[in-house]
Amino acid sequence: MAHHDTFPAERTAVLTGAASARGIGRATAEMLASEGWSVAILDIDGDAARRAAEDISSVYGVLARGVGADVSDQATVNAAIDEVEANMPPIVGLANLAGISSPTEFMDETLEAWERVFRINMTGTFLVTQRVLRGMIERRLGRVVSVSSISAQRGGGTYSKVAYSASKAAIIGFTRALAREMGQHNITVNCIAPGPVDTDIMGGTLTDERKADMSRDILVGRVGTVRDIAALMVFLMGEDAGYITAATYDINGGLQIS
Repeated sequence: MAHHDTFPAERTAVLTGAASARGIGRATAEMLASEGWSVAILDIDGDAARRAAEDISSVYGVLARGVGADVSDQATVNAAIDEVEANMPPIVGLANLAGISSPTEFMDETLEAWERVFRINMTGTFLVTQRVLRGMIERRLGRVVSVSSISAQRGGGTYSKVAYSASKAAIIGFTRALAREMGQHNITVNCIAPGPVDTDIMGGTLTDERKADMSRDILVGRVGTVRDIAALMVFLMGEDAGYITAATYDINGGLQIS
């Protein structure tokens, strides 16, 4: 298969919020590692990030590093990426996965909680992306993939409510505008909008009853798995995705047709 970009044989993918064993980020990190990527896991739980990196390194035989970082804090983000750049191959891929849910109804929402959701889901994406892009621009190669949500398109209706939906809608606008600026640097910027997925961000492990309830209007008859989502993210971060940018990929089993 012909490649239109030259990926270095040794390259790093940075993944935020990827320490949870049941999360999309961990599945994406493992899939990237299976394809030879070095992986850097940034998570607010630094110990969990380091354990995840150790597990991935031992299973897949790649360089992996876990770093504690609060994505909403610029100083810790900069320090974390400094550490990755000093100890790992060049960063070619960035997966913005760190996020929090918000099941609070709008009239019960507080300013503090609203700002916390945006600080982590949107400002964190801004801070990490801006810092990582410095090296990508210098090397003229990069893939940025951020996680939005079907909630941004449907106005909620899954678990989280207005604050979450609004913050995830912001990811879509961020992606499109940033892609316009980064195209000249040979950097693609995309996002994905997952439907219901069996992760803890849905308020804990989904029971069979909740899965059945959520699956009623899903054309394929089930909620998503973390590997379903990871496969798309890995493709968009890969060498063959160089002609895809500013795109929002629906991955929801047909729950939202757009």
